[in-house]
Amino acid sequence: MAPFCTEKEIIMIKNHNRLLKMVLSAMFLALAYVLPFLTGQIPEVGSMLCPMHIPVILCGFICGPTWALAIGATAPLLRSLTLHMPPLFPTAVCMALELAAYGVVAGIMHKALPQKKPYVYLSLVISMLVGRLVWGTAMFVCTGINGGAFTFSAFIAGAFTNALPGIIVQIVLIPVLVMVSENKKIIGFKE
Repeated sequence: MAPFCTEKEIIMIKNHNRLLKMVLSAMFLALAYVLPFLTGQIPEVGSMLCPMHIPVILCGFICGPTWALAIGATAPLLRSLTLHMPPLFPTAVCMALELAAYGVVAGIMHKALPQKKPYVYLSLVISMLVGRLVWGTAMFVCTGINGGAFTFSAFIAGAFTNALPGIIVQIVLIPVLVMVSENKKIIGFKE
């Protein structure tokens, strides 16, 4: 906050920041809803590029863990309920848990660590690992509920091998977008 702000000015700044985070979160939700259309004609490409992950992780970095939790948990379920893609159970349910974990961890790590380039990468990598572990655990439980088995090799294939192009895109694209957004004039957050 500015050193000589009145209480009224501080409240106005907080309200401005809250409203801005709400609007940006709505934009990230819209992007998470729309981006899979770019790869929707070829589902294999969509599962490799993970288009819903990018807006949710960005929401964690820019808007914080609470907003990213809401957007990550909502986006796959909303797409499933309105478009029937991805299938609700187990895919959308497990994705909702995974994306919520991405957003929360990215937001917490980014807030806790210094706002410098190496720490953006560290926050991203940790959030990606935690999200994939949450996805694997959720798939294990949901597949077990259905009477099937989710093996370790299926986890490695789904979380890493098949998703390698998406992982690369995220590692290249997200830190650049986060660092650009950290210019307070672009996003509009006030201190």
